[in-house]
Amino acid sequence: MGSEKSTVLIAQITDTHVGFEPEAGENEFNFVRFRNVLGHLLSQPVQPDMLILSGDLTDGGQADCYARIKDLVADCSFPVHVMPGNHDCREALLDAFPDCPTHDGFAQFPIECGEGADALRILCLDTFEPGRHGGAFCEVRAAWLRAELEAHPDTATMIFMHHPPVVAGIEWMDPSPEEAWFKRFHETVRDHKQIVAIQAGHLHRPLHAVVEGIPLSVTPAVAPAVSLDLRPMDVDVADKRPIVAAEPPFYSLHLWRSGALVSHFQPVGHWQTLARFEDHLKPMMKGLFAERS
Repeated sequence: MGSEKSTVLIAQITDTHVGFEPEAGENEFNFVRFRNVLGHLLSQPVQPDMLILSGDLTDGGQADCYARIKDLVADCSFPVHVMPGNHDCREALLDAFPDCPTHDGFAQFPIECGEGADALRILCLDTFEPGRHGGAFCEVRAAWLRAELEAHPDTATMIFMHHPPVVAGIEWMDPSPEEAWFKRFHETVRDHKQIVAIQAGHLHRPLHAVVEGIPLSVTPAVAPAVSLDLRPMDVDVADKRPIVAAEPPFYSLHLWRSGALVSHFQPVGHWQTLARFEDHLKPMMKGLFAERS
């Protein structure tokens, strides 16, 4: 797909949480799901121009888990970019992936794609802070993002970050809109019209929202899903609500083509094929294409 200058295809895999079962090795539930997701991606007839692993690669920042992940993605014929999430260890991640760029010690960096009027910039942010489950976005990181945006005001830009800067309604996963990092991110991206999308992870389920007028989407996790329950939570009352469910693992494909962005979310499992393009469907397909002329 990279041969078409106006087209960029970005794969995103997030929240693999390798190492949740440290004694299971190659048979660990999360690692098997990750291997199946990557295998599905690599089996597709159209391959992406890059893969972004958008945080929580490991469940506890274990060096051996990063090594297993690095071995697994070695089969990719395209660049693989890594970002830390709240379950990661920044130092161990950078030791395993020494080519990951950093700025002021944070694993955040730009990626340049496309050419001319169809150029696209991807800005990968580091929202990890040791000891926090939620996000972080200090003034150092904000200054870097602000400088990148101000230096390229006319180039379409996507932002990738682990923690989505939205309140989704799942209270135990949500930030408060009064948190400093949350307010600082909103202030930093406000009025930058070249930002076409924000892509995130962390929530372990699909979500679409708008942040300061910018479309945001969350790619569902490779690890099991966070259950969708929008009831208020009283932390003193264990109400037996579902918290985590073994829904299928996902990856996403973000297609940038001729100045427009479309995101696809792909569950991975054993699905029955109900129709194929065979001779008896040619008239229908020709009719559909004729309508477009």
